[in-house]
Amino acid sequence: MRQVTVIGAGKIGATMASFLQGSGNYRVTLMDRDAAALDRLDLSPEIERAVVDIGQGLAADRLGGQFAVLSAAPFQLTRTVARAAAEAGVHYLDLTEDVASTRDVRALADGAPTAFIPQCGLAPGFVSIAAHDIAQRFDSLDTIRLRVGALPLFPANALGYNLTWSTDGLINEYIEPCEAIVGGRRATVPAMDGYETLGVHGVTYEAFNTSGGLGSLCETYDGKVRELNYRTMRYPGHAAIMKVLLSDLRLAERRHILHDIFTHALPTTPQDVVVISVIVTGHRNGRSEQETLARSIPAQEFMGAHRTAIQLTTAGAICATLDLLAEGKIPNHGFVRQEDISLEAFLANRFGRVYRAN
Repeated sequence: MRQVTVIGAGKIGATMASFLQGSGNYRVTLMDRDAAALDRLDLSPEIERAVVDIGQGLAADRLGGQFAVLSAAPFQLTRTVARAAAEAGVHYLDLTEDVASTRDVRALADGAPTAFIPQCGLAPGFVSIAAHDIAQRFDSLDTIRLRVGALPLFPANALGYNLTWSTDGLINEYIEPCEAIVGGRRATVPAMDGYETLGVHGVTYEAFNTSGGLGSLCETYDGKVRELNYRTMRYPGHAAIMKVLLSDLRLAERRHILHDIFTHALPTTPQDVVVISVIVTGHRNGRSEQETLARSIPAQEFMGAHRTAIQLTTAGAICATLDLLAEGKIPNHGFVRQEDISLEAFLANRFGRVYRAN
């Protein structure tokens, strides 16, 4: 039994704790600042619950004797948890999409005897693993395009959207600059730009730039591809309304107000779907070709309970990565990229199997 700590008892963190404890291979401590929220969770009594306000710091001795710490905390706390992991000498995994805090994690990983594996969720995370796997099958590359949407199955408002994960993380993606490769060169492009429409499994979506979804792919494919970008998928009409809110009403400058609007007006839903489209073009055997990985993953029963699609894909991805680390199938020290993870091994994993094609 490997001892692990999960930071953050929100929907994703609680699901991670449930998955790991239910596997029979991990003894889990779940930390959160909200004692009442911890008490309300319908989780196994074998999961230890600890009230810790990470915003006030995290002492390394709270992680003593652990195999790994997995952070599902808000992206603003990434640095705090990663520093504590470094001081305690334990492996570190997180779900952040935030570019700046990931740079700090990478600095901590330099020369570390343990693994630092940020961005282990859906995007960045699985889509990086999938894109890298497909790209290896080409003789030369032209474009890599990653498209992901976490959406309600039954949209019922003008935005065509329900809250499915961190509101702060969502707003951060819509506002912060986006990494890309444009014309063969690494570039920074504005969030909400790059509007396009595309179809996945017969459904039409719109897509636009959002921050953080590429992980380390820009560095990996610098000089090897003409175009590389990540865009979020939404139902048609969403982008126009968001531009009114963010630009015309200037709520990008007042994130707390946007947060309040979203949490007050947009309900959550257990009936969601995660849609993935990874498209790679290039040359093979002298011919121009395209290869696409597409998935539509709905909410479903998994490990004895109903799980939303975002719970399945996000918690499933980081738990699969932890398994592969414990099994010695990925590097166990220093900075570990998602591209260092084998897609075949990931999909064969008991948690990673949620991403298999139906």
